[in-house]
Order: sequence, then structure tokens, then C-alpha cells
Amino acid sequence: MKNKRRNHSAAFKAKVALAAAKGDKTLSELASQYEVHPSQIAKWKKQLLESLPEIFSCRRPKEQQDQEALTAQLYQQIGQLKVELDWLKKKAGFDA
Repeated sequence: MKNKRRNHSAAFKAKVALAAAKGDKTLSELASQYEVHPSQIAKWKKQLLESLPEIFSCRRPKEQQDQEALTAQLYQQIGQLKVELDWLKKKAGFDA
């Protein structure tokens, strides 16, 4: 009989990876405590340490501002094209 594959929540992964990063316990101790394979804990710890610089960077808000500016510009362009289309319809006699 095969073991059923377990899916862990992001909060659980973060908790285990943070415990591994602290270094108070060995990977084997953490593995038995959380019932997860030590290589999985090492992988989560590596992901945590690689993503830490992104958490403290200021790029996310800037990227979001750029996206909002682009969206506003596109909506403005859509509105202008709609006005021009309505004007052309009126001049050509295609009033509906």
C-alpha cells in the first residue's frame, strides 16, 4: 500500500524552514518533530534563505506603481479611441 502524498500549507513550511534556519535543532530532530523528511526541510530552508532579500527590497511597490500607471494610460487611450470612433460614426452618418 502506497503512502498518500501530503500537501503542506505555506505557513507550515515557513514555520519549519524558520526553525531550521535558527539552527537550535538538527535537521534530524526537526524531521522527527514535524514528521517531514530532512531533505525536504533542507529544501524549504534554502528557499527561505534565497527569498529573504526580496522581502526587504523596495522593488515590489515600484513594480505595482508601474503597473497602475500603465493601466491608467491604457484606459485613457481606450476612452480617447471611443470618442474618436463616436465622432467618425456621427460624421459618416452611421448614428444608431
